[in-house]
Amino acid sequence: MNDIDTAARDILRRNDRGGYTVPSAGLYPFQWNWDSATVAAAFASFDVARGWRELETLLAGQWRNGMVPHILFHAPAESYFPGPEVWRGTGPAPSSGITQPPLAATMARRLFNADRELGAARLASLFERLDAWHRWFVRERSDDNGAICVTHPWESGRDNAPDWDDALKAVVPGDLGDYERRDLQHVGAAMRPTKYDYDRYLRLARRGAEMRWNEDEMRRDPPFRVADPATTFILLRAQRDLAALGRELGRDTGHIEDSVRVLEAGAETLWNSELGAFDARDVLSGRRANSLSAASFLCWYAGMDRPEMRTRLRETMDAARFALPSLSPRDARFDSLRYWRGPVWPVMNMLAGLGLREAGLGEGETLRETTAALVADGGFAEYYDAASGAPAGGKNFSWTAAVWLAWASPDAEDELWAR
Repeated sequence: MNDIDTAARDILRRNDRGGYTVPSAGLYPFQWNWDSATVAAAFASFDVARGWRELETLLAGQWRNGMVPHILFHAPAESYFPGPEVWRGTGPAPSSGITQPPLAATMARRLFNADRELGAARLASLFERLDAWHRWFVRERSDDNGAICVTHPWESGRDNAPDWDDALKAVVPGDLGDYERRDLQHVGAAMRPTKYDYDRYLRLARRGAEMRWNEDEMRRDPPFRVADPATTFILLRAQRDLAALGRELGRDTGHIEDSVRVLEAGAETLWNSELGAFDARDVLSGRRANSLSAASFLCWYAGMDRPEMRTRLRETMDAARFALPSLSPRDARFDSLRYWRGPVWPVMNMLAGLGLREAGLGEGETLRETTAALVADGGFAEYYDAASGAPAGGKNFSWTAAVWLAWASPDAEDELWAR
C-alpha cells in the first residue's frame, strides 16, 4: 500500500459518521447519495462489511414510492443550506425531496465481487430496495422516449452544468425572501454556482415541498424537466449490474432486462446529430443543450458506442490540458474553475474510464493516469481547475479519496470491476 492509499483511507475514516460517510466535514455535512455509493466501492478494497453498511444506511432512507433521496439529514448541522426545514421530505428520515444518479447497484457489484459469501448475505436484503428505486426512475423520470429526466439540476449531480441553462430560464424564482448561502463560507464564489442559479434551485425545492413531493401533482405544468444523458447512462449501467446481481441470487430479472432495452432506446434519442454527441434535451421545449460534457462520454460506461463519440473524445482530450473536463474547452460557456462548467471531476473520470477500458479504448488508461497525477499533486480536492490542475472546491473530499482507492491508485484492484 502506497502513502496516498494510506491518506485516502484516513480521509474516509475521518469523514465516517458511523454507518455513513459525509462528503466533506464543513461544506457537505450529511449523507449524499452518489457520494456514498462511490465510497462503498472504495471500502471494497479494505473493509467490505463497512461498504455494505454505507449502502444499507443510504437505502434505509428510501421513500415508500421507491425514491432514494439525494441527501439524508442524519444529524443537525448549521453549515449547509437548504436543510430539512426547506425540503420537508416525506420519507422515513429527514431528507431532500429529489434523488441523484443511481450508482449504488454498480458499486454493490464491486462489493459483491470482493467477498461473494458476505455479498450474497448483505445483498439479499438490499436487492428489492435497489430494484424499487430503479423502477421509480423508469416510472417517474422517463420521458415519452425512455430517456431519464431530472426535475431539479441537483438531481443530476451536475448542479450548474450548461445542460440546464436554457431550461432554467422558465423557472421564475418569485419572492424567496432573504437566505444565506452557507457554501460560500467554505468555498470561493468563483468556484460555485451563481446567485441566479441558486435562486432557481431554491424555487424548485420549495415548489416540491409545497406539493408534498406528490409526483402526479408535480408533473402538472412542471417548470423544469430535462432528459439527462448522465442519469440515463448511469441507470442503464446500474440495471445491467442489478440484473447480474439478481442472477447471482437466483432472482427473476426479466423485468430488469426488459428495462435495459427501453433505456437503450431512450439513450439513443439523446443523440444530437448537429453536435455529434449525446446531449441533454429540454423535454418541455424540445431544445437540445448543445453541451459536449463529461456526461456525453459516459456512453461506454452504459455499454453504448458510436464512432462519432470516439472522435469527440479525442478532440476534447486534445483541447484539454487536464482530462476529462466537465465541459469541452471549445464551448463558449467553458469556465475552468466554476463547478460543473469546466473543472475536472475524478468521479466522472472514473466512470468514463471504466467504460472506455471495457470498450477496449486506450483513453481509459490515459484518464486514470491523469486523475492519479491530479490527486498526487493537489490532494483529495472536490474537483480540479481544468486550466491549471489546481485543487478546487472542498478539501479532504471523500469521493475523491474513494476514486483513488477504487480506480486511480496503482494498487487499485481492477479485478473487482470485472463484469
